[in-house]
Amino acid sequence: MSAPKPPSRFIYLAILLLLSFSFFISVSASEESDDIEELIALDEAEEESGGGTHHPKPSSEAEVLTKAQRIVLELNNDNTQRAIDGNEYVLVLGYAPWCVRSAELMPRFAEAASSLNELKSPVLMAKIDAERYPKVASNLEIKGYPTLLLFVNGTSQPYTGGFSTEEIVIWVRKKTGTPIIRINSIDEANEFVKKHSIFAAALFNKFEGSDHDEFVKAATTDNDIQFVETNSHQIANILYPDLKSDNLFLGIVKSEPERYTSYEGDFKKDKILQFLNDNKFPLVTFLSELNSVKVYSSDKLQVYVFAEADEFKKLLEPFQDAARKFKSKIMFVFVDIKDENLAKPFLTLFGLEDSEDTLVTAFDYKTGAKYLLESDPTPAKIEEFCSELFKGILPPFYKSQAIPDNKDADILTVVGKTFEELVLSSSKNIILEIHTPWCLTCETTSKQVEKLAKHFKGLENLVFAKIDASVNEHPKLQIDDYPTLLFYPGANKSKPMKLPTKSSVKDLAILINKYLKEEARDEQHVVKDEL
Repeated sequence: MSAPKPPSRFIYLAILLLLSFSFFISVSASEESDDIEELIALDEAEEESGGGTHHPKPSSEAEVLTKAQRIVLELNNDNTQRAIDGNEYVLVLGYAPWCVRSAELMPRFAEAASSLNELKSPVLMAKIDAERYPKVASNLEIKGYPTLLLFVNGTSQPYTGGFSTEEIVIWVRKKTGTPIIRINSIDEANEFVKKHSIFAAALFNKFEGSDHDEFVKAATTDNDIQFVETNSHQIANILYPDLKSDNLFLGIVKSEPERYTSYEGDFKKDKILQFLNDNKFPLVTFLSELNSVKVYSSDKLQVYVFAEADEFKKLLEPFQDAARKFKSKIMFVFVDIKDENLAKPFLTLFGLEDSEDTLVTAFDYKTGAKYLLESDPTPAKIEEFCSELFKGILPPFYKSQAIPDNKDADILTVVGKTFEELVLSSSKNIILEIHTPWCLTCETTSKQVEKLAKHFKGLENLVFAKIDASVNEHPKLQIDDYPTLLFYPGANKSKPMKLPTKSSVKDLAILINKYLKEEARDEQHVVKDEL
């Protein structure tokens, strides 16, 4: 991975999407090692026993998990190709013993395998230690950890579902020929409702016709939500107690205050999918390691509140009220400010990583813009903030350090708040050094700039300045390479000239003198034209 760079127009999206790969970070390294070793030991014990032995009824969660883990086939040099060639569907988990995220995923993978086994799914659930069997893993195109791949008749496709047990089961069933569960009895309906936290329920008179075809297409296309159907109004009422129709009906059910949401559009695949996308999240989503991927990949405007859990209880109701008003347009997300793995990367984008105060922020991933509510988060201010965000009139936020004291400084320190005044609005020629703490060659360039500042000291129309781009931003300072030296002519700050950072101090001095003479001639021409 290359050295990080401060965000340019679209970098915020990239940063937040990169965060999605940290969703399993909560397990400690020591716990991970123990878990992996335990899994391997269980598999070895299974092989020694010859398989097929009778296991007593599990009496604890640990025993339930142990039973689930035995369902997962451990791949190796000898059995991998045979397993993939001999089964229509194989879901493979590639892991490494040292990988924290692998350790967190593996129990959920095993539990999903157990559920799919009970459902008589045709999929074979398998795992491979990619570090122990690197050649096999490479042939399977496992390039990182953890990796999930579904092989269908020997051809692989990437896993695109969620990472809870329920989400793995839903995704696998959809990809292996069961995109919809049909419920035929009241007992089945009651059992289904107990097991699923979110689902799309539909009532049809007959399971045929264009409307049903579109429902099937939507169910097959969607990767996240379990679709369920029935032709019994009595059963539909169990799935969706708010049912008001005896005929064609579709609604989404969630485990939250806004539990039931009815669909009122035409039965067209794209419209059904859009309805589900607009309504699948709670009014306020509590960000976690498990749902982070879905949150980051949403294309909606997003409003985040960073607060301690107890403090957020006071804000939950006004945020839910705002969410109702901007439903389908803005996603509202709560992040526990004490959870550094989740909160700190976001707050760093605002230069507020050390803050312990309640903060309300927003992101527009289409433009890369970020926003900050710079007042107390009262219900009125929250609604105003969201309204201006939705209308596109909310001013973007640019992070900045505190304004420094530049008295008697040979090289001015510029921050985000003073860039306009000290650089763009200045009538003088400005040489600006743009640096970052992680830049390996910035220190060498800084020493060169110090020598140049001493060399040109006393020249009234030339000012040397520097800015740390990691903690300071401005819409007219979009740099992707560090260090960078820019010469801003006094008469035209809109077109700064880039100075070569790999040149010697002498060559830089010659080039600066050249620019100063050209600028002086341009100014003389302007004076003559005015006369």
